[in-house]
Amino acid sequence: MHLARVAVSLLTAGAIAAGVPSATRAQPAPSGPPAVGVVEAIKRPITETSEFLGRVEAVSRVNVVGRVTAFLEKRLFEEGNEIKAGDHLYRLERGPFEADLASKQAVVAQLQATLENAKLTTDRARTLLGGPAGQQSTYDAAIANQRSLEAQVQSAQAQVQSSQINLDYTDIRSPIDGKIGRTAVTEGNVVSPASGVLTTIVSQDPMYVVFPVSVRAGLELRDRYATRGGFSAVVIKIRLPDGRLYDQTGHLNFVDNTVAQSTDTFLVRGAIPNPPLHDPSTTGGPVRELTDGEFVTVMLEGVQPVEVLAVPRSAVLSDQQGDYVFTVGADNKAEERRIQLGQSTPTIAAVINGLTLGDKVIVEGLQRVRPGQPVSPGPASALIQSSMKASASDGRTPIDSGAAGAAKPAGKSP
Repeated sequence: MHLARVAVSLLTAGAIAAGVPSATRAQPAPSGPPAVGVVEAIKRPITETSEFLGRVEAVSRVNVVGRVTAFLEKRLFEEGNEIKAGDHLYRLERGPFEADLASKQAVVAQLQATLENAKLTTDRARTLLGGPAGQQSTYDAAIANQRSLEAQVQSAQAQVQSSQINLDYTDIRSPIDGKIGRTAVTEGNVVSPASGVLTTIVSQDPMYVVFPVSVRAGLELRDRYATRGGFSAVVIKIRLPDGRLYDQTGHLNFVDNTVAQSTDTFLVRGAIPNPPLHDPSTTGGPVRELTDGEFVTVMLEGVQPVEVLAVPRSAVLSDQQGDYVFTVGADNKAEERRIQLGQSTPTIAAVINGLTLGDKVIVEGLQRVRPGQPVSPGPASALIQSSMKASASDGRTPIDSGAAGAAKPAGKSP
Protein backbone atom coordinates (compact mmCIF):
# COMPACT_ATOMS: atom_id res chain seq x y z
CA MET A 1 0.00 0.00 0.00
CA HIS A 2 2.81 2.39 0.90
CA LEU A 3 4.63 1.64 -2.33
CA ALA A 4 1.41 2.24 -4.32
CA ARG A 5 0.91 5.66 -2.79
CA VAL A 6 4.50 6.62 -3.57
CA ALA A 7 4.04 5.55 -7.19
CA VAL A 8 0.86 7.64 -7.57
CA SER A 9 2.58 10.67 -6.08
CA LEU A 10 5.48 10.35 -8.48
CA LEU A 11 3.13 10.09 -11.46
CA THR A 12 1.18 13.16 -10.38
CA ALA A 13 4.31 15.22 -9.86
CA GLY A 14 5.58 14.18 -13.29
CA ALA A 15 2.35 15.25 -14.96
CA ILE A 16 2.44 18.66 -13.30
CA ALA A 17 6.05 19.14 -14.23
CA ALA A 18 5.30 18.21 -17.83
CA GLY A 19 2.31 20.61 -17.99
CA VAL A 20 4.15 23.71 -16.82
CA PRO A 21 6.22 24.25 -20.01
CA SER A 22 3.10 23.57 -22.13
CA ALA A 23 1.10 26.37 -20.42
CA THR A 24 4.03 28.72 -20.74
CA ARG A 25 4.26 28.06 -24.47
CA ALA A 26 0.45 28.86 -24.94
CA GLN A 27 0.76 32.51 -23.81
CA PRO A 28 1.04 35.00 -26.78
CA ALA A 29 4.09 37.12 -27.13
CA PRO A 30 3.66 40.86 -26.45
CA SER A 31 2.55 42.79 -29.64
CA GLY A 32 3.14 46.39 -30.75
CA PRO A 33 0.61 49.27 -31.13
CA PRO A 34 -2.34 48.49 -33.43
CA ALA A 35 -2.00 49.66 -37.01
CA VAL A 36 -4.61 52.24 -38.09
CA GLY A 37 -5.39 54.10 -41.30
CA VAL A 38 -5.64 57.89 -41.02
CA VAL A 39 -6.70 60.79 -43.24
CA GLU A 40 -6.27 64.50 -42.69
CA ALA A 41 -9.27 66.74 -42.06
CA ILE A 42 -9.35 69.05 -45.08
CA LYS A 43 -11.63 71.61 -46.66
CA ARG A 44 -14.06 70.35 -49.29
CA PRO A 45 -16.57 72.24 -51.49
CA ILE A 46 -20.06 70.94 -50.79
CA THR A 47 -23.38 71.91 -52.33
CA GLU A 48 -25.89 71.96 -49.48
CA THR A 49 -29.08 70.08 -50.23
CA SER A 50 -32.16 69.62 -48.06
CA GLU A 51 -34.88 67.11 -48.93
CA PHE A 52 -38.61 67.35 -48.23
CA LEU A 53 -41.71 65.46 -49.25
CA GLY A 54 -44.16 67.43 -51.35
CA ARG A 55 -46.77 67.39 -54.07
CA VAL A 56 -47.11 68.89 -57.52
CA GLU A 57 -49.96 71.36 -57.94
CA ALA A 58 -51.28 73.13 -61.01
CA VAL A 59 -50.75 76.89 -61.05
CA SER A 60 -54.35 77.36 -62.26
CA ARG A 61 -57.25 75.03 -61.61
CA VAL A 62 -60.75 75.73 -62.96
CA ASN A 63 -63.95 73.87 -62.16
CA VAL A 64 -66.27 74.40 -65.11
CA VAL A 65 -69.93 74.87 -64.09
CA GLY A 66 -73.11 75.80 -65.93
CA ARG A 67 -74.31 79.41 -65.62
CA VAL A 68 -77.81 78.87 -67.06
CA THR A 69 -80.38 76.08 -67.06
CA ALA A 70 -80.67 74.29 -70.40
CA PHE A 71 -80.35 70.91 -72.08
CA LEU A 72 -76.82 69.86 -73.07
CA GLU A 73 -76.74 69.50 -76.85
CA LYS A 74 -73.07 68.70 -77.52
CA ARG A 75 -69.77 68.02 -75.79
CA LEU A 76 -67.02 69.57 -77.91
CA PHE A 77 -63.79 68.25 -76.35
CA GLU A 78 -61.92 64.98 -75.93
CA GLU A 79 -61.50 63.99 -72.34
CA GLY A 80 -57.88 64.12 -71.16
CA ASN A 81 -56.65 66.37 -73.98
CA GLU A 82 -54.88 69.68 -73.63
CA ILE A 83 -56.93 72.69 -74.69
CA LYS A 84 -56.45 76.41 -75.20
CA ALA A 85 -58.21 79.36 -73.60
CA GLY A 86 -61.40 80.11 -75.53
CA ASP A 87 -61.91 76.59 -76.88
CA HIS A 88 -65.52 75.38 -76.95
CA LEU A 89 -66.29 72.78 -74.29
CA TYR A 90 -70.10 72.41 -74.25
CA ARG A 91 -72.99 73.77 -76.31
CA LEU A 92 -76.34 74.13 -74.55
CA GLU A 93 -79.78 74.52 -76.11
CA ARG A 94 -79.93 78.08 -77.52
CA GLY A 95 -83.51 78.38 -78.78
CA PRO A 96 -85.23 79.67 -75.62
CA PHE A 97 -82.48 82.22 -74.99
CA GLU A 98 -82.54 83.48 -78.58
CA ALA A 99 -86.31 83.97 -78.34
CA ASP A 100 -85.97 85.80 -75.06
CA LEU A 101 -83.31 88.07 -76.55
CA ALA A 102 -85.49 88.87 -79.57
CA SER A 103 -88.41 89.73 -77.28
CA LYS A 104 -86.26 92.12 -75.23
CA GLN A 105 -84.89 93.75 -78.36
CA ALA A 106 -88.48 94.34 -79.60
CA VAL A 107 -89.37 96.06 -76.33
CA VAL A 108 -86.35 98.34 -76.76
CA ALA A 109 -87.42 99.21 -80.32
CA GLN A 110 -90.95 100.00 -79.17
CA LEU A 111 -89.78 102.23 -76.36
CA GLN A 112 -87.32 104.03 -78.62
CA ALA A 113 -90.15 104.83 -81.06
CA THR A 114 -92.28 106.19 -78.24
CA LEU A 115 -89.30 108.20 -77.00
CA GLU A 116 -88.83 109.79 -80.44
CA ASN A 117 -92.48 110.92 -80.42
CA ALA A 118 -92.05 112.31 -76.91
CA LYS A 119 -89.05 114.33 -78.01
CA LEU A 120 -91.13 115.88 -80.84
CA THR A 121 -93.90 116.77 -78.35
CA THR A 122 -91.34 118.41 -76.07
CA ASP A 123 -89.90 120.44 -78.92
CA ARG A 124 -93.40 121.71 -79.90
CA ALA A 125 -94.20 122.67 -76.32
CA ARG A 126 -90.92 124.58 -76.08
CA THR A 127 -91.74 126.46 -79.29
CA LEU A 128 -95.20 127.43 -78.06
CA LEU A 129 -93.81 128.93 -74.88
CA GLY A 130 -92.84 132.03 -76.90
CA GLY A 131 -96.45 132.68 -78.04
CA PRO A 132 -99.84 133.34 -76.40
CA ALA A 133 -100.90 129.65 -76.70
CA GLY A 134 -97.92 128.29 -74.83
CA GLN A 135 -98.24 127.02 -71.28
CA GLN A 136 -95.41 126.21 -68.94
CA SER A 137 -97.31 123.26 -67.49
CA THR A 138 -97.63 121.63 -70.89
CA TYR A 139 -93.92 121.97 -71.50
CA ASP A 140 -93.09 120.59 -68.08
CA ALA A 141 -95.31 117.55 -68.63
CA ALA A 142 -93.65 116.88 -71.99
CA ILE A 143 -90.19 117.05 -70.42
CA ALA A 144 -91.20 114.62 -67.66
CA ASN A 145 -92.69 112.15 -70.13
CA GLN A 146 -89.57 112.24 -72.29
CA ARG A 147 -87.26 111.58 -69.36
CA SER A 148 -89.47 108.72 -68.18
CA LEU A 149 -89.31 107.11 -71.61
CA GLU A 150 -85.53 107.55 -71.69
CA ALA A 151 -85.27 105.67 -68.41
CA GLN A 152 -87.52 102.91 -69.74
CA VAL A 153 -85.32 102.57 -72.83
CA GLN A 154 -82.22 102.23 -70.62
CA SER A 155 -83.93 99.54 -68.53
CA ALA A 156 -85.04 97.65 -71.64
CA GLN A 157 -81.49 97.82 -73.06
CA ALA A 158 -80.15 96.36 -69.80
CA GLN A 159 -82.64 93.53 -70.18
CA VAL A 160 -81.34 92.94 -73.70
CA GLN A 161 -77.78 92.86 -72.38
CA SER A 162 -78.77 90.33 -69.70
CA SER A 163 -80.49 88.13 -72.28
CA GLN A 164 -77.41 88.34 -74.51
CA ILE A 165 -75.20 87.25 -71.59
CA ASN A 166 -77.46 84.27 -70.88
CA LEU A 167 -77.38 83.34 -74.55
CA ASP A 168 -73.58 83.49 -74.53
CA TYR A 169 -73.54 81.19 -71.50
CA THR A 170 -74.98 78.44 -73.70
CA ASP A 171 -71.51 78.24 -75.29
CA ILE A 172 -69.25 77.07 -72.48
CA ARG A 173 -65.60 77.84 -73.25
CA SER A 174 -62.29 77.20 -71.52
CA PRO A 175 -61.00 80.19 -69.53
CA ILE A 176 -57.38 78.93 -69.44
CA ASP A 177 -54.84 76.80 -71.26
CA GLY A 178 -54.53 73.39 -69.66
CA LYS A 179 -55.45 69.74 -69.55
CA ILE A 180 -59.12 68.89 -69.26
CA GLY A 181 -60.50 66.00 -67.24
CA ARG A 182 -63.49 63.76 -67.77
CA THR A 183 -66.98 65.11 -68.20
CA ALA A 184 -69.59 64.73 -65.46
CA VAL A 185 -72.59 65.11 -67.83
CA THR A 186 -73.48 63.76 -71.23
CA GLU A 187 -75.66 65.01 -74.09
CA GLY A 188 -79.39 65.23 -73.37
CA ASN A 189 -79.11 66.03 -69.66
CA VAL A 190 -80.23 69.29 -68.14
CA VAL A 191 -77.38 71.54 -67.01
CA SER A 192 -77.90 74.23 -64.39
CA PRO A 193 -75.86 76.10 -61.77
CA ALA A 194 -77.00 73.45 -59.31
CA SER A 195 -75.56 70.63 -61.44
CA GLY A 196 -72.11 71.07 -59.88
CA VAL A 197 -68.80 70.73 -61.67
CA LEU A 198 -69.10 69.68 -65.31
CA THR A 199 -65.35 69.12 -65.78
CA THR A 200 -62.02 70.37 -64.43
CA ILE A 201 -59.13 72.05 -66.21
CA VAL A 202 -55.63 72.27 -64.75
CA SER A 203 -52.78 74.30 -66.22
CA GLN A 204 -49.65 72.39 -67.28
CA ASP A 205 -46.61 74.61 -67.59
CA PRO A 206 -45.22 75.71 -65.19
CA MET A 207 -46.32 73.68 -62.16
CA TYR A 208 -46.19 74.46 -58.46
CA VAL A 209 -44.39 72.24 -55.96
CA VAL A 210 -45.81 72.57 -52.45
CA PHE A 211 -44.15 70.97 -49.43
CA PRO A 212 -44.38 71.35 -45.64
CA VAL A 213 -41.28 72.43 -43.73
CA SER A 214 -40.89 72.04 -39.98
CA VAL A 215 -40.27 75.23 -38.05
CA ARG A 216 -36.86 73.96 -36.99
CA ALA A 217 -35.79 73.17 -40.54
CA GLY A 218 -37.23 76.48 -41.72
CA LEU A 219 -35.12 78.41 -39.23
CA GLU A 220 -32.02 76.53 -40.38
CA LEU A 221 -32.78 77.32 -44.02
CA ARG A 222 -33.43 80.97 -43.19
CA ASP A 223 -30.14 81.33 -41.33
CA ARG A 224 -28.28 79.53 -44.10
CA TYR A 225 -29.61 81.46 -47.11
CA ALA A 226 -31.05 84.77 -45.87
CA THR A 227 -27.74 86.60 -46.29
CA ARG A 228 -26.90 84.83 -49.58
CA GLY A 229 -29.89 86.08 -51.56
CA GLY A 230 -32.93 84.40 -50.00
CA PHE A 231 -35.09 82.67 -52.61
CA SER A 232 -32.51 83.30 -55.32
CA ALA A 233 -29.83 81.44 -53.32
CA VAL A 234 -31.46 78.04 -53.86
CA VAL A 235 -32.91 76.05 -56.73
CA ILE A 236 -35.55 73.34 -56.63
CA LYS A 237 -34.94 69.87 -57.96
CA ILE A 238 -37.41 66.98 -57.93
CA ARG A 239 -37.00 63.26 -57.50
CA LEU A 240 -39.90 61.47 -59.16
CA PRO A 241 -41.83 58.57 -57.59
CA ASP A 242 -39.79 56.04 -59.59
CA GLY A 243 -36.53 57.44 -58.21
CA ARG A 244 -35.48 59.39 -61.31
CA LEU A 245 -34.18 62.93 -60.98
CA TYR A 246 -36.31 65.39 -62.98
CA ASP A 247 -34.19 67.26 -65.52
CA GLN A 248 -35.76 70.68 -64.90
CA THR A 249 -34.96 73.06 -62.04
CA GLY A 250 -37.31 75.51 -60.37
CA HIS A 251 -37.26 78.37 -57.88
CA LEU A 252 -39.00 79.25 -54.64
CA ASN A 253 -41.70 81.92 -54.77
CA PHE A 254 -43.79 81.70 -51.60
CA VAL A 255 -43.63 80.88 -47.89
CA ASP A 256 -46.89 80.69 -45.97
CA ASN A 257 -47.46 83.19 -43.16
CA THR A 258 -48.98 80.71 -40.70
CA VAL A 259 -47.63 77.64 -38.93
CA ALA A 260 -50.00 74.67 -38.77
CA GLN A 261 -50.44 74.00 -35.06
CA SER A 262 -51.27 70.32 -35.57
CA THR A 263 -47.98 69.56 -37.36
CA ASP A 264 -45.75 72.53 -36.43
CA THR A 265 -44.98 73.06 -40.12
CA PHE A 266 -45.58 75.76 -42.68
CA LEU A 267 -46.06 75.45 -46.43
CA VAL A 268 -43.36 76.43 -48.90
CA ARG A 269 -44.03 76.68 -52.62
CA GLY A 270 -41.92 76.79 -55.72
CA ALA A 271 -42.49 76.84 -59.47
CA ILE A 272 -40.85 74.47 -61.95
CA PRO A 273 -41.19 74.10 -65.75
CA ASN A 274 -43.19 71.19 -67.16
CA PRO A 275 -42.52 71.18 -70.92
CA PRO A 276 -43.64 68.41 -73.30
CA LEU A 277 -41.37 65.37 -73.33
CA HIS A 278 -41.87 64.53 -77.02
CA ASP A 279 -43.02 66.09 -80.25
CA PRO A 280 -46.84 66.39 -79.83
CA SER A 281 -47.34 65.46 -83.48
CA THR A 282 -45.88 62.00 -82.82
CA THR A 283 -47.76 61.31 -79.58
CA GLY A 284 -51.20 62.65 -80.37
CA GLY A 285 -50.75 65.57 -78.00
CA PRO A 286 -48.31 66.89 -75.40
CA VAL A 287 -46.93 64.34 -72.92
CA ARG A 288 -45.51 65.94 -69.78
CA GLU A 289 -43.56 64.60 -66.80
CA LEU A 290 -45.37 66.29 -63.92
CA THR A 291 -49.02 65.75 -63.07
CA ASP A 292 -51.25 67.72 -60.72
CA GLY A 293 -51.33 66.04 -57.30
CA GLU A 294 -48.23 63.90 -57.91
CA PHE A 295 -46.18 62.91 -54.84
CA VAL A 296 -42.48 63.84 -55.19
CA THR A 297 -39.29 64.40 -53.22
CA VAL A 298 -38.29 68.06 -53.26
CA MET A 299 -34.62 69.02 -52.98
CA LEU A 300 -33.58 72.56 -52.08
CA GLU A 301 -30.06 72.92 -53.43
CA GLY A 302 -27.75 75.84 -52.78
CA VAL A 303 -26.68 77.72 -55.87
CA GLN A 304 -23.12 78.24 -54.63
CA PRO A 305 -21.03 75.46 -52.99
CA VAL A 306 -19.64 76.10 -49.51
CA GLU A 307 -16.30 75.06 -48.01
CA VAL A 308 -16.57 72.63 -45.08
CA LEU A 309 -14.11 70.68 -42.96
CA ALA A 310 -14.64 67.10 -44.11
CA VAL A 311 -13.65 63.62 -42.91
CA PRO A 312 -14.76 60.18 -44.10
CA ARG A 313 -18.20 59.23 -42.82
CA SER A 314 -16.86 55.87 -41.63
CA ALA A 315 -14.58 57.68 -39.18
CA VAL A 316 -17.55 59.08 -37.22
CA LEU A 317 -18.73 57.11 -34.20
CA SER A 318 -21.75 57.75 -32.00
CA ASP A 319 -22.81 57.04 -28.45
CA GLN A 320 -25.34 58.44 -26.00
CA GLN A 321 -23.34 61.66 -25.66
CA GLY A 322 -23.22 62.35 -29.38
CA ASP A 323 -20.74 62.02 -32.22
CA TYR A 324 -16.99 61.64 -31.93
CA VAL A 325 -13.87 60.60 -33.83
CA PHE A 326 -10.41 59.33 -32.88
CA THR A 327 -7.39 61.39 -33.91
CA VAL A 328 -3.66 60.68 -33.71
CA GLY A 329 -2.10 63.07 -31.21
CA ALA A 330 1.31 63.54 -29.68
CA ASP A 331 3.51 60.43 -29.40
CA ASN A 332 1.09 58.64 -31.77
CA LYS A 333 -1.55 58.24 -29.08
CA ALA A 334 -5.24 58.03 -29.90
CA GLU A 335 -7.35 60.98 -28.75
CA GLU A 336 -11.15 61.06 -28.60
CA ARG A 337 -12.65 64.23 -30.10
CA ARG A 338 -16.30 65.17 -29.63
CA ILE A 339 -17.58 66.79 -32.83
CA GLN A 340 -20.66 68.56 -34.16
CA LEU A 341 -21.77 67.50 -37.62
CA GLY A 342 -23.33 69.53 -40.37
CA GLN A 343 -24.87 68.16 -43.52
CA SER A 344 -23.18 64.97 -44.67
CA THR A 345 -23.10 62.62 -47.61
CA PRO A 346 -22.96 58.80 -47.37
CA THR A 347 -19.17 59.05 -47.64
CA ILE A 348 -18.25 62.50 -46.24
CA ALA A 349 -19.09 63.99 -42.84
CA ALA A 350 -19.02 67.78 -42.60
CA VAL A 351 -17.64 68.82 -39.21
CA ILE A 352 -18.76 72.13 -37.72
CA ASN A 353 -16.96 71.95 -34.37
CA GLY A 354 -14.40 69.67 -32.73
CA LEU A 355 -11.72 69.39 -35.41
CA THR A 356 -9.21 71.72 -37.01
CA LEU A 357 -7.68 71.71 -40.45
CA GLY A 358 -4.97 69.08 -40.75
CA ASP A 359 -6.02 66.87 -37.83
CA LYS A 360 -5.17 63.21 -38.46
CA VAL A 361 -8.43 61.28 -38.12
CA ILE A 362 -8.45 57.49 -37.69
CA VAL A 363 -10.73 55.89 -40.26
CA GLU A 364 -9.52 52.26 -40.35
CA GLY A 365 -8.77 49.90 -37.44
CA LEU A 366 -11.17 51.70 -35.10
CA GLN A 367 -12.22 48.47 -33.39
CA ARG A 368 -8.75 48.20 -31.80
CA VAL A 369 -8.43 51.83 -30.71
CA ARG A 370 -8.87 53.09 -27.14
CA PRO A 371 -8.41 56.67 -25.88
CA GLY A 372 -4.81 57.33 -24.83
CA GLN A 373 -3.55 54.09 -26.41
CA PRO A 374 -0.50 54.25 -28.70
CA VAL A 375 -1.25 53.42 -32.33
CA SER A 376 0.78 52.86 -35.45
CA PRO A 377 -0.68 55.33 -37.99
CA GLY A 378 -0.45 54.95 -41.74
CA PRO A 379 -2.26 56.28 -44.82
CA ALA A 380 -5.84 55.11 -45.28
CA SER A 381 -6.63 52.63 -48.02
CA ALA A 382 -6.93 53.77 -51.60
CA LEU A 383 -10.66 52.96 -51.49
CA ILE A 384 -11.27 55.46 -48.69
CA GLN A 385 -9.21 58.15 -50.36
CA SER A 386 -10.89 57.65 -53.74
CA SER A 387 -14.35 57.81 -52.17
CA MET A 388 -13.42 61.14 -50.57
CA LYS A 389 -12.32 62.53 -53.93
CA ALA A 390 -15.44 61.23 -55.70
CA SER A 391 -17.72 62.79 -53.10
CA ALA A 392 -15.85 66.05 -53.29
CA SER A 393 -16.30 66.19 -57.05
CA ASP A 394 -19.99 65.38 -56.69
CA GLY A 395 -20.35 68.14 -54.11
CA ARG A 396 -23.87 67.30 -52.90
CA THR A 397 -24.89 66.64 -49.33
CA PRO A 398 -28.48 65.36 -49.34
CA ILE A 399 -30.31 65.11 -46.02
CA ASP A 400 -33.88 64.30 -45.07
CA SER A 401 -35.33 67.48 -43.62
CA GLY A 402 -38.95 66.53 -44.02
CA ALA A 403 -39.62 66.45 -40.31
CA ALA A 404 -36.79 67.51 -38.06
CA GLY A 405 -33.96 68.96 -40.13
CA ALA A 406 -30.50 67.50 -40.53
CA ALA A 407 -30.07 63.77 -40.42
CA LYS A 408 -27.56 62.24 -38.01
CA PRO A 409 -24.90 59.85 -39.32
CA ALA A 410 -25.26 56.23 -38.43
CA GLY A 411 -22.21 55.40 -36.32
CA LYS A 412 -21.16 52.72 -33.85
CA SER A 413 -19.13 52.75 -30.73
CA PRO A 414 -15.94 50.70 -31.02
